[in-house]
Amino acid sequence: MRMGTRSVLYGAHCLGLHWLFAAAAWWKLFGFPWDPRLWLSFFLHDLGYIGSCTMDGPDGERHVELGAKIMGWLFGPWWRDFCLLHSRYYAKRMGRQFSRLCVADKLAFVLTPAWLYLPMTRATGELDEYMLRARERQAGGEQFTAEESALLASSDARLWLDGLKSYTRRWVKRHHDGRKDTWTVTEGTELASLNE
Repeated sequence: MRMGTRSVLYGAHCLGLHWLFAAAAWWKLFGFPWDPRLWLSFFLHDLGYIGSCTMDGPDGERHVELGAKIMGWLFGPWWRDFCLLHSRYYAKRMGRQFSRLCVADKLAFVLTPAWLYLPMTRATGELDEYMLRARERQAGGEQFTAEESALLASSDARLWLDGLKSYTRRWVKRHHDGRKDTWTVTEGTELASLNE
């Protein structure tokens, strides 16, 4: 079974749990999510990880597309983009602004307790990839504090997680109002849009 499928079944993007943390994060940031379409987007937004070999590689980064297609088919282009742009890396590569779902999704990660997150991501194999990618992509970046960079460089998963949560919490605080994301740095070329 591929890593993305494991993640959706019992890992960081578990269909039984992650959407609940996304809903709680939305409530904390923007108020109670009264619109049923929000609840469906919380459930569908990471479904595209199914079948992915990697989480942050080229196939994993396109995970946003499946939920976006479903939401677009059901509710139109605004809801498609709402799901599509929940990844700040995907949004940057498309030259677009991240959606409010992105902010809630990042806070959902912060709200997930370490005692739950670490065993789940160890069981799926995600943790090793996340730790490696965080070092490659983020550690030492200008938006990281010295303490966060040191924690992200640690081989201790708990310390690494503390560093990433600290950074992510600050990213959410800075961007919850929709201001332009100048913190996220992408590699490679722009992704093709679903409109094409």
